[in-house]
Amino acid sequence: MDVYHKILGKYWGYPAFRPLQEDIIRSVCAGKDTLGLMPTGGGKSITFQVPALAMEGICLVVTPLIALMRDQVDNLRRVGIKATAVYSGMEYQEIAAELESCVSGQYKFLYVSPERLATGFFKEKLRAMNVCILVVDESHCISQWGYDFRPSYLHIADIREQLPGVPVLALTATATPEVVDEIQERLLFKEKNVFLKSFARPNLAYIVRHTDNKQYTLSYILGKVPGTAIVYTRNRKQTKDTALFLRQVGISADFFHAGLSRKEKEIRQQRWKNNECRVIVTTNAFGMGIDKPDVRLVVHLDMPGSLEEYFQEAGRAGRDSRKAFAVVLYTDIDNFLLKKRIENEFPEKSLIRQVYGSLEKYYPIQEEHGKEVIHEFSMVDFSSTCGFFPLQVYHALNLLELSGYIEYTEEEDESTFPATARITYTHPRLKKKDLVIPPSVYEERRERAKKRIEKVKEYMGREDICRSRLLLAYFGEMDTKDCGCCDICLSKNDSGLTNRDFNAIRDRLLELLSDRQSLPASALNESLPFTEDKIVATVRFLAEHDERFYFKDGEIGMRGRLSF
Repeated sequence: MDVYHKILGKYWGYPAFRPLQEDIIRSVCAGKDTLGLMPTGGGKSITFQVPALAMEGICLVVTPLIALMRDQVDNLRRVGIKATAVYSGMEYQEIAAELESCVSGQYKFLYVSPERLATGFFKEKLRAMNVCILVVDESHCISQWGYDFRPSYLHIADIREQLPGVPVLALTATATPEVVDEIQERLLFKEKNVFLKSFARPNLAYIVRHTDNKQYTLSYILGKVPGTAIVYTRNRKQTKDTALFLRQVGISADFFHAGLSRKEKEIRQQRWKNNECRVIVTTNAFGMGIDKPDVRLVVHLDMPGSLEEYFQEAGRAGRDSRKAFAVVLYTDIDNFLLKKRIENEFPEKSLIRQVYGSLEKYYPIQEEHGKEVIHEFSMVDFSSTCGFFPLQVYHALNLLELSGYIEYTEEEDESTFPATARITYTHPRLKKKDLVIPPSVYEERRERAKKRIEKVKEYMGREDICRSRLLLAYFGEMDTKDCGCCDICLSKNDSGLTNRDFNAIRDRLLELLSDRQSLPASALNESLPFTEDKIVATVRFLAEHDERFYFKDGEIGMRGRLSF
């Protein structure tokens, strides 16, 4: 047994690694910059914790998720491994003491938020540390092509100069081919080196259901699918309303969102993990770092703005490899709401300038002054004082941060979230008319966001292609087969067709219709080596579920080529 398996067995009790884990570990231990793409629940943390324990020195882990930092530090300490975390919001003396302990070799793992990397104090302490691996979790955040780009991630490349010879391990659960390339470029990989586990989840059935009443449809589904469930929605009020409705119909449920105190979050999270509560209704604040393998059902009452986010959230179902379901419920208004999200996330530039100008009066700050000064910030007070809606302010601050003028952070403490919000001017204050929001931050990002929204709408709207194939194609996996268990595949099975027969008949139809607009249905029996029942079932399915096909007056035709 080699050292890696001994470590795995000693601390985690596993006899063998999951697929891809050992490949990533051996790559990192050979000193190679490595990018690991593993779906949610694939065991990413093992890929750096095991090799770090086999090396001398401390493992530096960069992650933006404070709750995940705390969870992993607690888990490591529980098995006797010394670990700590440093992030925005901690007192200076506490940060200094923890970093000094890292310098003296008292810790094996140091988790740090990306904002910390740019501070002079952290850089000074880092020079004195014996770092063995630099780990970048949620590495898609470094890509401007990604759905969750964060400027603070750009600091990571800077510290590589202080760590010559130290390999980088970048990890993420979701990334398109463009994002995969940009991660490696921005992290200064010496050469491309990607380990990719297929995003296919054969035990997970993807279902999209149109409904006029999401709550009642949700209760019906929960009545049909036993076991633990997560229900995602977009706003805090809906989490509470939905949980209350479920309780009224006799289903054990609770709600979770970022506005709860830390203590209340931990209580509700623990009750759900211990199966004292069956359903947790939540915003996207829930789920990161939650290791509960027996979730049988994930339902989205509202779709996120990208398939990356959806795939990650849906992927929290069925981590134990048993049958599970990922269900989207939508109404006719949802496409409008998705489009509206673009308008919210990209307010008019004039409004962004107004928010910037109002900050000057709110603090106040003199022109050409204020750089590196940290200000406590209340979203509610600022919005009401200056006459803005909080959502407008939030997105305006985000765009100001991406443009390089400020840094906006929200950190939780022991009582509530966000207990402390801070704005730091990263550039001396300008007149609002001199503010420049570059195309890379505004126009280009908006176009990419629109395309992501269109892919979400396509996923919900298409009824002719396997749901799993649509998702896998989005992540660059083109040579895939129908899953056989999503709602589209099952609807074909209900017609008496197997996926294989349906695909064969459809492909032959495409050939026959490639040089003509239509064919008499009676001629198909002679052209296709299938029974008449199967041909008719395929033709009807295509005519009903794909607007590019039609079946009229005994003719089957195609208005345009099918795309995959």
